Amino acid sequence: MGKNLISQRRGKGSMRYRKPVHNYLGAAKHIPFQKNALVGKVVDILHCPSHSAPLAKVVYEDGSESLLIAPETIAVNQSVAANTTEVANGNSLHLRDIADGTAIYNIEGVPGDGGKYVRSSGVFARIMVHQDNKVVVLLPSRKQKTFDGKCRATIGVVAGGGRLDKPFLTAGRKFFKMRATNKLWPRSSGAKMNAVDHPFGNKRSSRKSKARVAPKNAPPGRKAGMIRARRTGRKKL
Repeated sequence: MGKNLISQRRGKGSMRYRKPVHNYLGAAKHIPFQKNALVGKVVDILHCPSHSAPLAKVVYEDGSESLLIAPETIAVNQSVAANTTEVANGNSLHLRDIADGTAIYNIEGVPGDGGKYVRSSGVFARIMVHQDNKVVVLLPSRKQKTFDGKCRATIGVVAGGGRLDKPFLTAGRKFFKMRATNKLWPRSSGAKMNAVDHPFGNKRSSRKSKARVAPKNAPPGRKAGMIRARRTGRKKL
């Protein structure tokens, strides 16, 4: 009798796949919207295992604190502003107030959600054009996406660029890196497994011809590998 794939077992919430949230510093997002600009000072640059980029701890003039995804060239004791109209490195603005061609990151998908797009280390997006109350943004994937002009973003380029340029060199370093966020590593290929563990596995050899497109009406455990096309053949006019 078969059993669940590894990707299916990971959703059970067992200890092996649980995130070590006690090591996380908190959510790095925009502060709640306010009508007036709020100026703060960067008091520390922090490292969080749940973020690929460094975080800046900001204390605002009203006494509140927040974590900001640190842009390049930011430093301790530097001033940043939120809900402002001044275009400066580290400031958070509405997209409608940012000029075309400006580098931005941590873009909100819906006004007020705190930021969902362009948050990894070393990445940035650019404002392409303003269309009424909409703003077209060029994402790091070279795709263009339209956002509401009320969505906020941070000016600059995310710090930590070049993080992937340095190799791990040893398996031990890779082990501790993956353990910090409890990632599944090392990952075995489905063709290397037994037949009971994966649809591509078998006891004879790791032949790649077994990895075929799953049938259209296959059960969820069989839906592995390539996804079958919705339709084939030429369209009839």
